[in-house]
Amino acid sequence: MAGRVPYHREAFSNSPVKGQKRPRKEDGAHLRWIRTLPCVISGKRPVDAAHVRYADQAYGKRETGGAEKADDRWTVPLHRSLHTEGPGAQHAGSEVAFWEKHRIDPLRVALALYNVTGDDEQGELIIRNARKP
Repeated sequence: MAGRVPYHREAFSNSPVKGQKRPRKEDGAHLRWIRTLPCVISGKRPVDAAHVRYADQAYGKRETGGAEKADDRWTVPLHRSLHTEGPGAQHAGSEVAFWEKHRIDPLRVALALYNVTGDDEQGELIIRNARKP
């Protein structure tokens, strides 16, 4: 049929082609800056630059597989005790449940922080306003 464009389902997905990984986008300057901020949950320091792994199409964020780390723009400042230590930590169970428990949308926070990288005043304001009402 002339003029008809074939529909390819994978053309509308932001997941990599099966068997292929997209190269991870790294931003060392952003990670260094994230580590200077207070924890998005507790306000404590020092913090880790915690990568958010789960997917959310609303933000164009794809799932991060097994040993794969998310792009550096998907990071938030998180105190070590909340990041990797103990049974209630971000990576100890369901990451979505972890963030819902703390009433924070980490992807919204991560993108907001990425957009103001290096601006300490704006970064701290974003963190203070991170909790959902």
